Amino acid sequence: MATYIIVREQVIARPLAEVFAFFADAGNLDAITPDWLSFSIVTPRPIEMRAGALVEYRLRWHGLSIRWVTRIEEWTPPVRFVDTQIRGPYRLWHHTHEFESEGGGTRVRDIVRYELPFGPIGAAMHWLTVGRDVGRIFDHRYRRIAEEFGG
Repeated sequence: MATYIIVREQVIARPLAEVFAFFADAGNLDAITPDWLSFSIVTPRPIEMRAGALVEYRLRWHGLSIRWVTRIEEWTPPVRFVDTQIRGPYRLWHHTHEFESEGGGTRVRDIVRYELPFGPIGAAMHWLTVGRDVGRIFDHRYRRIAEEFGG
């Protein structure tokens, strides 16, 4: 089973506490997720973010309705949190969010390790669509974050 990794980093000219607070509010996922995914959070808000918290989403990917549930595995404000899929389209989804002060701003780093189900069929799907779509999602996310924080 192949494990794929995507890493994105950006520096935001805002203080660490402010940037972390934005990411600590699960409701902000709506603002940074591409419209073409028809993404919505199902879990009632406000969501208390902490280790063990569960967050349920619904989205549409290429016409398929997908229910996705993640668990916050690690919660270390204001420097890091990790979410993992416990139900959804991936065999593995492990998303590490890291934050560090840098030159008066904040470096934001996303590291996602993921695997697809279905062996060779999953590998073909990654090559045909999934890998490109995951990249597009994170590219969009980083553009929206830059817009959200004014640069």
